[in-house]
Amino acid sequence: MRNTIKDDKIAGKLDSTDKKKIEDAIKQAIQWLDINQLAEADEFEDKMKKLEGLCYPIIAKMYQGGAGPDMGAAADDDDAPTGGSDVGPKIKEVD
Repeated sequence: MRNTIKDDKIAGKLDSTDKKKIEDAIKQAIQWLDINQLAEADEFEDKMKKLEGLCYPIIAKMYQGGAGPDMGAAADDDDAPTGGSDVGPKIKEVD
């Protein structure tokens, strides 16, 4: 996520307030990870879901609302954030 918001194409389309929220959430998550390296797996997953819950709606809003000529394809892409908090690979059904 940190690399995503540093990408010039995406960073230019993010509202400064939203970008600050994401940066602060990432910074807090990294600090938590540094302090809680021996935490249980479910604690890590919970922290990740909270971070995704904050970031994905902002990124999805950017894709939906600010889709420029090169962002239009990304809005229809299956890999684009959708606001859900599903973690893990996506399996596409093939007939």
